[in-house]
Amino acid sequence: MEKQRCSWVGADDLYQQYHDEVWGRPVYDSQELFAKLCLDGQQAGLSWLTILKKQENYEAAFANFDPKIIAQFDDEKVEVLLQNKGIVRNRLKVNSIIKNARSYMTHFSDIEGEQGDDFSEFLWSFVGGKPIVNRFKTMDEVPAQTPESEAMSKALKKLGFNFVGPTICYAFMQAVGMVNDHTTDCFCYEKSK
Repeated sequence: MEKQRCSWVGADDLYQQYHDEVWGRPVYDSQELFAKLCLDGQQAGLSWLTILKKQENYEAAFANFDPKIIAQFDDEKVEVLLQNKGIVRNRLKVNSIIKNARSYMTHFSDIEGEQGDDFSEFLWSFVGGKPIVNRFKTMDEVPAQTPESEAMSKALKKLGFNFVGPTICYAFMQAVGMVNDHTTDCFCYEKSK
C-alpha cells in the first residue's frame, strides 16, 4: 500500500525521500541550520524541488556551507560562481550566501556572540527551544508565515542577513523541524512529534 504523504510531495523520488527523511525533522547543528537557511533563500521565486536537485552543487560551490570559508569569498569568486551551471546563477542570490556567512561570522563565530547564544540556540529561541506541533488536516490550513517567522526574519535582517523574509523563514522552520507541519494524515506526522 502506498504511504500517505503531505499533498505537496508529488511523485518525484528525490522529493519523496526529502519529505520522508529530512523535512520536519529537528535540526540543531548550527552549520546545518546555516546551510538550510541559505538554501531556502535560494528558493525565492522557484520551487523547492529545483533547489533540492541542485543541493549537492551548492555544497560543492559553497565549501559545504562553511561560513568561515564563504565569508572570505571575493568579487572574483562571485564571478566564478555565476558561471556555475549547477546553481542558480543570480547575482543577488549568490551574494546573499556570502553576506549571510559574513553576518554569521560577525555574530555567531563563537559562543560569546552578540546574542550570547550560538546560531542554533538563537534560531530555536523563536519557538521556545522545542518544535511547535501543529495539527493541520490539509495543506490549505498551513500558513505562509507566522508571528514566529516574522520575528525570526526581523532579527536576522537586523544582524545583516538577507533573503530571510518571513515566508522564507517559515519554510526554513518547517524544513528543520521547528514546526511540525506534516498534515495529520501523513505517515510522518507521528514520527515528527
